Amino acid sequence: MAKIRCAIIGAGVIGLAAAEALTRKLEGDIVIFERREKFGQETSSRNSEVIHAGLYYPKNSLKSRLSLLGNKMLYELCRTAGIKHKKCGKIIVSTNEQEAAKIKAIYENAVAVGVPELSLLSRQEVIDLEPNVSALSGVYSGSSGIIDSHGLMEYLYLQARENGVMFAFGQEVTGIDREEQGGGGRSRDGFLIKTKEGETISAEYVINCAGLSADRLAEIAGLDIDKLGYRLHYCKGDYFSVAGSQDMINRLVYPVPHEKGYGLGVHATLDLNGFVRLGPDATYVKEISYDVDPGKRPAFYRAAKTYLPWLKEEMLSPDTAGIRPKLQGPDDGFRDFIIQEESANGLPGFVNLIGIESPGLTASLAIGQWLADLIG
Repeated sequence: MAKIRCAIIGAGVIGLAAAEALTRKLEGDIVIFERREKFGQETSSRNSEVIHAGLYYPKNSLKSRLSLLGNKMLYELCRTAGIKHKKCGKIIVSTNEQEAAKIKAIYENAVAVGVPELSLLSRQEVIDLEPNVSALSGVYSGSSGIIDSHGLMEYLYLQARENGVMFAFGQEVTGIDREEQGGGGRSRDGFLIKTKEGETISAEYVINCAGLSADRLAEIAGLDIDKLGYRLHYCKGDYFSVAGSQDMINRLVYPVPHEKGYGLGVHATLDLNGFVRLGPDATYVKEISYDVDPGKRPAFYRAAKTYLPWLKEEMLSPDTAGIRPKLQGPDDGFRDFIIQEESANGLPGFVNLIGIESPGLTASLAIGQWLADLIG
């Protein structure tokens, strides 16, 4: 039976970033287990591809700290590695007096947590920046942008592989058992990783980056996920593409977020060719399905029409959908990322990453660095 230093479960953007960073800190073999046949087939490839600035999150939360650091790291990597991206900026807009009051609160929170390149905008200043957007007021974020998420993952995958990381694609982990490893030196208790396909491997460290299945993997490892607050809630987001929208806006345009904070509202994002896509909405679901309901078109149209006066309903077509792995339920308040080494819960060397939803893509490189520092 093979013995390795570190097993990573999940080859989304977080697992890839962790692997690439660990190769610079950790001696020994690293293997990524991924149940799909290729990296980044779930949450990492079904999102808005936005580089977030960290506007909404509480000060000193992991979401805030890792978003701020990850934002800088992403732009630097994109520049040096030639990954397609655009630092286009973003405007959060109000369309009534109640939302205008919330705009100021968003701005004040962003200033308090240290988000750079911020300004409050009047109605005229919104028009000056975006003539095709209607708003009473806004917050401008100059450090927001968009990225080719597949290009980022391709880069991290190739770098990790070049640095010796081994990829076990098509291998779904179904067992994680404690293993006592005798001997001297750096040897310590570890884990037996078993897959549905019949493979078994011994690992000193395990990093659970399984995204939508991260709570299930923690439970397989023997943790009480309800007692620890690790159980996930699936929150689906649908997208609609907008025909004839190229160059109608130059920046990301967001409404004021949902009052309970589990969604940012139906916003207008750009692809790297300048076309607009609306979404995602936020609907809690029991099962994973990536079908987009065409019947949502009128609701998407009504939501976006409040700030995009040129929009016509017939311009909208179903596009894609993603599932957020949320710790926050529909009636809960803010929940932060869980990045937890589990020695206190009887699993030394086991690291859980649970609830890594937005701004997970933005924070990915910072999370990888965090894990490398933690284990390396």
